[in-house]
Amino acid sequence: MNIIIKTKNVDVPDRLREYIEKKVSRLDRYLPNIDEARVELTKASAKAADDRQVVQLTLRVGGSLLRAEDRSADMQTSIDTVIDKIERQIARYKGKHWHSRARAAAEQQAAAAEPEGEADGELVRVKKFQTRPMDVDEAIEQMELLGHDFFAFYDTTSNAFCVVYRRRDGGYGLLQPELA
Repeated sequence: MNIIIKTKNVDVPDRLREYIEKKVSRLDRYLPNIDEARVELTKASAKAADDRQVVQLTLRVGGSLLRAEDRSADMQTSIDTVIDKIERQIARYKGKHWHSRARAAAEQQAAAAEPEGEADGELVRVKKFQTRPMDVDEAIEQMELLGHDFFAFYDTTSNAFCVVYRRRDGGYGLLQPELA
């Protein structure tokens, strides 16, 4: 597993870096085919001191992504909490993919697109992502695993890019674009 540690407004001492690598490398016990683990450490400018240390962990498994985030006053506490959250996601992921489907189906590739923000009408972020063709059910699973409200994917039934989203009533919606 390739472990990448990125920082923003944070200096990471060697001791903390070793701690992160030790904790993240243990995830191989639960999910042995992790390709990449990306740990992002940020010191946010939050009003509450309890929310300043932000840790986000993203695992790339086959073509799927698992992501967890935590905010607290202490970086090490955030790291421990993120590891706990990602272990629960791994259990849910394995339950859905290994036990209910063939292992090959678990290796479908998908990525998430995060909502873009705007500042005074400017485009402030562009996010590229890789995707593989999948059906609507697989897209919903990926959206749930990532904890997002929507998921862009290439639909095998309609042979077009579509967006699945979570509705306020708890159901799901599907956006299928048509050329005008």
